[in-house]
Amino acid sequence: MLCDVTQPTETSAEAPAPSSPPGPRVHRAWFVAAVAFVTIIGAAAFRSLPGLLIDPLNGEFGWSRGTIGLAVSVNLALYGLTAPFAAALMDRFGIRKVVATALTVIAAGSGLTVFMTSSWQLILYWGLLVGLGSGSMALAFAATVTNRWFTERRGLVTGILTAASASGQLIFLPLLSWLVEEHDWRPASVTVSLAALAVVPFVWLLLRDHPADVGQAPYGGVYAEKPAPVTGAARRAVTVLIKAARTGPFWLLAGTFAICGASTNGLVQTHFVPAAHDHGMPITAAASLLAVIGVFDVVGTIASGWFTDRFEARRLLAVYYALRGVSLLFLPMLLAPSIHPPMIFFIVFYGLDWVATVPPTIALCREHYGDDSAIVFGWVLASHQVGAAVVAFAGGVARDVFGSYDVVWYASGALCAAAALMALVIRRRPRPAV
Repeated sequence: MLCDVTQPTETSAEAPAPSSPPGPRVHRAWFVAAVAFVTIIGAAAFRSLPGLLIDPLNGEFGWSRGTIGLAVSVNLALYGLTAPFAAALMDRFGIRKVVATALTVIAAGSGLTVFMTSSWQLILYWGLLVGLGSGSMALAFAATVTNRWFTERRGLVTGILTAASASGQLIFLPLLSWLVEEHDWRPASVTVSLAALAVVPFVWLLLRDHPADVGQAPYGGVYAEKPAPVTGAARRAVTVLIKAARTGPFWLLAGTFAICGASTNGLVQTHFVPAAHDHGMPITAAASLLAVIGVFDVVGTIASGWFTDRFEARRLLAVYYALRGVSLLFLPMLLAPSIHPPMIFFIVFYGLDWVATVPPTIALCREHYGDDSAIVFGWVLASHQVGAAVVAFAGGVARDVFGSYDVVWYASGALCAAAALMALVIRRRPRPAV
């Protein structure tokens, strides 16, 4: 009887262990990242339009550049201030519902602008509605997708999703500038509205909130159950802000990113086209140069994500801001009625650096704030957009007062030098002892 009992044990020990069924050859996380990429591209159309509207609205309604810049600044500020609350709402209701609602609000705001007759309506439709919708589609969305679906390759994926916004600018800016030049600004505004609506079905049908929804682990990680919805989204966003505000790295990241927004969205994206037009360059030519910035932005941002996986993030930030500041100091000397080689060099150089700051900034947020990093980055992004809003308004006022944008270019170059120094001050978080 003893032999009868032990024999099966020996047989089972010799039998090979059952193998788990092979997983899909391409991890589902890459499909989610692809949907997020397309979503951000579709939403990027609204970011291509403000700089093209300044001269047409000034000509049709007689509104000053400062007034139009105020509406753009409200849009940019809300784009940033909404982001941390949107990140918390994604934890409560899911990514898919928040993003689909945001795209619908963008479409409504852009569509209503074709009926406006007063400047306060521009502030309401483009500033408030599009600002709130776009804030929910901000880079906090990219950070949330990356944190949930990826454990490895986070820097690379962050760079790719950040580059999606530039890709949208590349796709829409030439089209929108042609519409404004040939058919007035209203068809361009309608195009933005339709582009946002077209993405909603892709989000609703293909985007998933968490790897556990499809029974998978994050890419490069281990399986974990989907966390329960987090209630009190607004309270959590404010609580995370209060906690982060007690630390030095938060203020340094917020300060550098405010200068990043001032020197990109607030300055170049909003005022480059009218500034070039002041020097006799056609609007379509100036818009084409911005589109070229979008081309090289894709390359620079993806490369920055690759660098962030391999090099120290704070040093990368210092290099990016220093190079950007130097390039802005030369821009007033390059503006001319026609496109020439030095201007093309500036566009390529500036495009490579446009949002290369995003992957290392997100990496530093993740390093210092862990699970709260997406919401913390949302607040850091809010500072980015506040900086952009201030310069979008101040740039228009400076143009009205001085008749030129030169003082704004020089001031932004000096600010970028300060941001480079601030980035170097950020201390590395000590690794816990094993």
